[in-house]
Amino acid sequence: MLVMFFLRGLAIGFAIAAPVGPIGVLCMRRTLAQGRVCGLVSGLGAATADAVYGCIAGFGLTLVANFLVSQQTALRVVGGVFLCFLGVRTFLARPSEKPVSSSARGLLGSYASTFLLTLTNPLTILSFAAAFAGSGLTGTQANFAAAATLVLGVFTGSALWWLLLSTFFGALRGTLSLGRLQWVNRLSGAVITGFGLFALYGAL
Repeated sequence: MLVMFFLRGLAIGFAIAAPVGPIGVLCMRRTLAQGRVCGLVSGLGAATADAVYGCIAGFGLTLVANFLVSQQTALRVVGGVFLCFLGVRTFLARPSEKPVSSSARGLLGSYASTFLLTLTNPLTILSFAAAFAGSGLTGTQANFAAAATLVLGVFTGSALWWLLLSTFFGALRGTLSLGRLQWVNRLSGAVITGFGLFALYGAL
């Protein structure tokens, strides 16, 4: 039974992580600029945030969920401003001939940035709540072991997506010239800034 919950969580985590958004664009660009490890670590930050929201939905933490949803405007403003900052910085960044090696501090920053950005979208909780309800995590089956297994599956599914994404773009990096990488920076920066402006528009 627990294996089924894990597989359901795996599918949910993969499906929620897969749509391309600002986090996806950011991870793609970081993989191209700084290598697979940086891209993967950035993705794991998002996967951790997904697991946090999965815990809130899976363990029925209604008060926490209601509070976060009630604060969605403020969180979107914070997330929007942060995305605009990252977008402008990415747009202005100059590519290097080889992937820039990341220090432990740099990797921690990459992880923290995507973790916090993902947390600025509290409506994700509602997506998890709906998905969990459809997975049978209700009634007599709603116990700690089932919820924990489902959340573990969510994290694994999300992490799997980021692993595939960083591996693909890491392999693609060697085929791009500096000129093309410059355009990747500009396009990525413009898209990330656009997501940030859209978030600010929706919040205000």
